[in-house]
Amino acid sequence: MIRRRIEGRRRDLGGGFVVRRVLPVAGQRMVGPFIFWDHFGPADYAPGERFDVRPHPHINLATVTYLFEGEIFHRDSLGSAQAIHPGAVNWMTAGRGITHSERTSPETQAAGQRMEGIQAWVALPKTHEEAEPSFVHHPADTLPAISFDNARRTLIAGNAFGAVSPVEVFWPTFYVDVEAKAGASVYLPDEHEERAVYVASGRIRMEDGEVAEEGTMLVLEPGGRPHWTTDGDARVLMLGGKAMDGPREIWWNFVSSRPERINQAIDDWDADRFAHIPGDDEERIPLPNDPRPKG
Repeated sequence: MIRRRIEGRRRDLGGGFVVRRVLPVAGQRMVGPFIFWDHFGPADYAPGERFDVRPHPHINLATVTYLFEGEIFHRDSLGSAQAIHPGAVNWMTAGRGITHSERTSPETQAAGQRMEGIQAWVALPKTHEEAEPSFVHHPADTLPAISFDNARRTLIAGNAFGAVSPVEVFWPTFYVDVEAKAGASVYLPDEHEERAVYVASGRIRMEDGEVAEEGTMLVLEPGGRPHWTTDGDARVLMLGGKAMDGPREIWWNFVSSRPERINQAIDDWDADRFAHIPGDDEERIPLPNDPRPKG
């Protein structure tokens, strides 16, 4: 039943902001279209402190921000300016190229906050890698919620359990937030080829006896209708979709099916050819010193 067990690896992204990095990992680059998975927080910010991700670029992917607690304020080079709160979705399609920042609003900075959530990236199919960039926000009350067997399932994106999320996707996808109570029994959707579960909090047991605790992703073998149970409260993300249409390269914030496209994006960021963010263009994250991808 279990193809791969992945324990989140701690990464300090600067300023003491620590994440659990799950995807990609050697031997498991993607699950469906999901190619990057960070669980950030919980992090406490005292009044006056702020979360700051300076302007940086993306190509050929979509970013998905989903919060359990707190607030993040998103800006991008399209002119979008949108706060995200728990249970809502910020979905940004980079396509041929976009610049964005994620920060704390002045109001939230003044009050302080506790923040936790998931930052995921999904690869775009080759037919859409160079699509026009876009940004959409979906409030929490617009997402389908399915409750039974002591668990509330919020469909973040794609299709599952007979429901379809309003979040537009370009590839067969499912992404579900499960808030499970003690005694819950939760089946995974059986219409998707590649599937995984990630335990954000609590502890679950798969039907074959495999146990997973907080910070663990289990990648499942294809086929069947596996389920998991919990003896106590747990929060679990279920994700996946159809196997992607070929491998992807990932370097820094760039994802593409073509290494030469990533090298072009490196040159474009270095030469300041990416569009700037209205109202947030006084600083940006520099390129890392890592060797370029071959191509």
